[in-house]
Amino acid sequence: MANKIMEFRHVEKRFDDNVVLRDIDFEIEAGKFYTLLGPSGSGKTTILRLIAGFDQPTSGEIFFDGKKINDVPANQRQVNTVFQDYALFPHMNVAENVAFGLQIRGVKKAEIKQRVAEALKLVQLNGYGEREITAMSGGQRQRVAIARAIVNEPKVLLLDEALSALDHKLRVQMQTELRQLQRKLGITFIFVTHDQEEALAMSDQIMIINDGTIQQSGTPVDIYDEPLNHFVADFIGESNIVPGVMKEDYLVSINGQDFTCVDAGMKPNERVEVVIRPEDLDITTVDKGQLVGTVDTQLFRGVDYQITVHDIRDHTWKINSIHKTTVGAKVGISFDPEDIHVMRYNETEEDFDARLDSYEEDE
Repeated sequence: MANKIMEFRHVEKRFDDNVVLRDIDFEIEAGKFYTLLGPSGSGKTTILRLIAGFDQPTSGEIFFDGKKINDVPANQRQVNTVFQDYALFPHMNVAENVAFGLQIRGVKKAEIKQRVAEALKLVQLNGYGEREITAMSGGQRQRVAIARAIVNEPKVLLLDEALSALDHKLRVQMQTELRQLQRKLGITFIFVTHDQEEALAMSDQIMIINDGTIQQSGTPVDIYDEPLNHFVADFIGESNIVPGVMKEDYLVSINGQDFTCVDAGMKPNERVEVVIRPEDLDITTVDKGQLVGTVDTQLFRGVDYQITVHDIRDHTWKINSIHKTTVGAKVGISFDPEDIHVMRYNETEEDFDARLDSYEEDE
């Protein structure tokens, strides 16, 4: 990997008999926005704490700039953390909060003043230095916490659920501001969240974490369009997930019907799971539908209609459409071969890569 700044090699973390992380392997490239995404208790915050130096791995190795840092204290690592509760000092004003880390390190007063002013300007708080923390809004406090972190010029900025305390509108605004700030600074951001939309909107790379393992990693488009297993497909966005049989390369059977697809490399007649996103399904007339069913529900969501249709085998399909239909109407459902994504049961990234390599060699 070009410009690799960090690496986890076979990292495991236990708390007594509880295994929190299992054989974690990944590399982090400098200057990108990474998101650790997963449900509560999945292990994502533990990874962040291992990077920061707040915890040490039970086994395995962590490297930063090519040097092993397992035993390097937190205050000697070139990383800073923005916490969920911001951890600001209420008895200090904005400038004093931002300057705190520099003062601890013994930086000269003139330099502190200059760097604090630059950090506040970057987070759009120039002129707020004398303001008391208790007089700041939630969004402004979040900016102060970020300024306090970036003023130390870290190579990696860690953000642990840093937007979760904000209301929806401000949260969306701060997503844009954080992304712009990361690009302006050019440093590596590692962001922890359980919010799928947030991860898809902000990230260069996403790691999906569940039960202490990395289920899948890749770009937001890769993760959304090509989920590797049931958990990822179900966790990221809305999905129609149905059982199927891979008859042969590029031919899958769903509900007893055969459909052309773009997947290959599986065993003939292997049982699989099939994913089709709701926005990839179109409602059409019965004679033009690849599937036929009856409309159960229809909800208007402002930009589209959320529709459910149950087919003749009583499977319910979720459909997002800009076209209105009628509850109780008999309709056709159509989709293209590239809209069908075939998954092996519980396939890992290693399994997928091995299958792809084996198929390409056979070709």
